[in-house]
Amino acid sequence: MELKRVVVTGLGALTPLGNNVQDYWTNLLAGVSGAAPITHFDASKFKTQFACEVKNYNPADHFDRKEARKLDLFSQYAMVTVAEAVGDAGIADLENKDRIGVIWGSGIGGLKTFQDECMEFARGDGTPRFNPFFIPKMIADIASGHISIKYGFRGPNFTTVSACASSTNAMIDAYTYIRLGKADVIVSGGSEAAVNEAGVGGFNALKALSTNNENYATASRPFDATRDGFVLGEGSGAVILEEYEHAKARGAKIYCELVGGGLSADAYHMTAPHPEGLGATNVMRTSLEDAEMQADEIDYINVHGTSTPLGDVAESKAIQKVFGEHAYNLNISSTKSMTGHLLGAAGAIEAIACILAVKNDIVPPTINHAHEDPELDNKLNFTLNKAQKREVRAALSNTFGFGGHNTSAIFRKL
Repeated sequence: MELKRVVVTGLGALTPLGNNVQDYWTNLLAGVSGAAPITHFDASKFKTQFACEVKNYNPADHFDRKEARKLDLFSQYAMVTVAEAVGDAGIADLENKDRIGVIWGSGIGGLKTFQDECMEFARGDGTPRFNPFFIPKMIADIASGHISIKYGFRGPNFTTVSACASSTNAMIDAYTYIRLGKADVIVSGGSEAAVNEAGVGGFNALKALSTNNENYATASRPFDATRDGFVLGEGSGAVILEEYEHAKARGAKIYCELVGGGLSADAYHMTAPHPEGLGATNVMRTSLEDAEMQADEIDYINVHGTSTPLGDVAESKAIQKVFGEHAYNLNISSTKSMTGHLLGAAGAIEAIACILAVKNDIVPPTINHAHEDPELDNKLNFTLNKAQKREVRAALSNTFGFGGHNTSAIFRKL
């Protein structure tokens, strides 16, 4: 069986750096920090009092009041970004909607809905009074359902849940379905909205979040010796994946080609990466093999790079194992230094950064770096503090999740 080729024909973004793709990209290249004091709830008693929230977002700009009440924030974010991506790709009016699918990612789903309903019950007299929309607002798969309902997309439809790897997992699944001829177009990506009491409190209990409240704008500092945890983010990214001949036949705009994807497990620990980066090494090698590419054909790696003490070291070790001497020719950057960590949506917005780096031959920076970490090989080019222009023939995006889930995807110039 001859495998199909898969290209990117549409993008959508709602992020802490901008509420559309252009604003997001502009602020990435400018090195803008998306971190600010939390506004979604009173965080004054929490160890972490800042996050990378989506800004200037009003549900009334996108949904009528009745519709908004049925959608958890993570689903709202999904619908907004998909609307941008569908418009960008021009797929809303394609005739054969049986061949258009939705494969979405979310690590947590409707956490705010779950939190609020349970707290409301706990405040009562024990009589079970729950909102009839409680379950369908909360479940992680509901965003993909709403997307298909709105546009009438009747192809493959499901949600991947693999913690912070969820949306890259979704894109790899979408890529596989198209390659196998099971769909012509798939709307993919992911969304997350966990900046709430349960999200911040839960990650604080894990000691996973930065508590640098006095210096919140620079708290997300991957590869810096003083990093103390990740900064929680929220938002959504949508990527329209399409079979190459189908896109060509309709004269679609093509950003680049998705040429490879890898999946692996650390099989090591619930929350910590393997200290030698074995799972990360495996997944990057697998993605290169899938793409039938050599290591020296990659020019840019958008790393998982969460700004945690263990994770950044393990990933950099893995890069050196996979790329050898070519590792020193790579541009490496963590855009989480600007966006924070969007959990299940991280892979989607970081894929967009890779896609636009390939399209525009420029690499967004890793900001907030001031102190070299002796545990890292600081001869690697971490693209510190300023975007760098260079030819980007192909970019690799790494996304890793709690539970030891590892994903990598490779985007290449067509």
